Amino acid sequence: MRVDMITKEYPPEIYGGAGVHVAELVSALRRSVDVRVRAFGADRAEEGTRSYRAPAELAGANAAVQTLGTDLVMVGDVAGADLVHSHTWYANFAGHLAAQLHGIPHVLTAHSLEPLRPWKAEQLGGGYAISRGIERLAYENASAIVAVSAGMRADILRSYPQVDERRVRVIHNGIDIERWRPVTDDDFLSAIGMDPARPSVVFVGRITRQKGLPYLLRAAALLPPEVQLVLCAGAPDTPEIMAEVQEGVRLLQQSRQGVIWIERMLPRDELSAILTAATAFVCPSVYEPLGIVNLEAMACGAAVVGTATGGIPEVVADGVTGRLVPVEQTDDGTGTPVEPDRFVADLARVLTEVVSDRDRAAAYGQAGRERVAREFSWTTIADTTRTLYAELTT
Repeated sequence: MRVDMITKEYPPEIYGGAGVHVAELVSALRRSVDVRVRAFGADRAEEGTRSYRAPAELAGANAAVQTLGTDLVMVGDVAGADLVHSHTWYANFAGHLAAQLHGIPHVLTAHSLEPLRPWKAEQLGGGYAISRGIERLAYENASAIVAVSAGMRADILRSYPQVDERRVRVIHNGIDIERWRPVTDDDFLSAIGMDPARPSVVFVGRITRQKGLPYLLRAAALLPPEVQLVLCAGAPDTPEIMAEVQEGVRLLQQSRQGVIWIERMLPRDELSAILTAATAFVCPSVYEPLGIVNLEAMACGAAVVGTATGGIPEVVADGVTGRLVPVEQTDDGTGTPVEPDRFVADLARVLTEVVSDRDRAAAYGQAGRERVAREFSWTTIADTTRTLYAELTT
């Protein structure tokens, strides 16, 4: 069986969980399936992988239009595949057209949904209407849709009621616990200013509305003064959200010590050292289909404090591997807390409870690593995905 995997992100150009997912899934599938990767971006040397860029004529076009141009360049090369599998709206158009052109099934994996990310209008302008339309087209015509959590499946069926629920399968994201494991590196921690003897809260994520970083910055001001805050945050969606975070960090650094902001993309060993040293890892997202970063933190033995939204409750076992923070959200697609001040206060309260009992936090971390090893293996996920492919091609 030959499967053509279409994606915007692929190593070395990864900036979010979707890229991590594709890289790990491809690696696991290639043990038994002929997988050809078709990715956006610069040329790659990896065998079985080809890169694509928007036509030069679209250099000045809206980013969404450039995306469609890149998709069109890909479509003809899918000839000969038994199935095409696309990831995110950026690649869904190519998957949809390739399926029609070559008469093959189209599987798409839902990592997020455009109707539930209205803040992207800040980033894409009128292109946001294009991204929403393309996503709807692909979802309503795909042979199968993979949801990375049960929460995501519910969001898909609510956002796209024309989709037959029998075509939506839940296959969770995964983690490689051999590569993501506890790492001790006191020299590196010292170099970034992190003191492992002090309690700490660590955040890792892109600077985007859905990740809830501004709420965390407000909550951090309410934490005990000895608690460090380590922010591994970069790749802002817009200058506006970057400016908001910069101001929040500046105000926080004026009022307390131990606020560390790392904007560069960290290699896995350095990030693992930070996660291993963390008393608590925090995921304050207002929209999170699953959150691979939570799996990474758990694999490194960190207790996880996450918002009780999306797929996070399917990963974080409340009171076992960490804690969930309650939140009531608006139904306008933004995920905005109905009572932002209450959400901030609850986030600060739960974080304080976790970092104030380091023995319990360590127990959460140990249970978390055991949970991801048991339930979120990429081998299992690849096997389930391969079974889905077989159903569609036989």
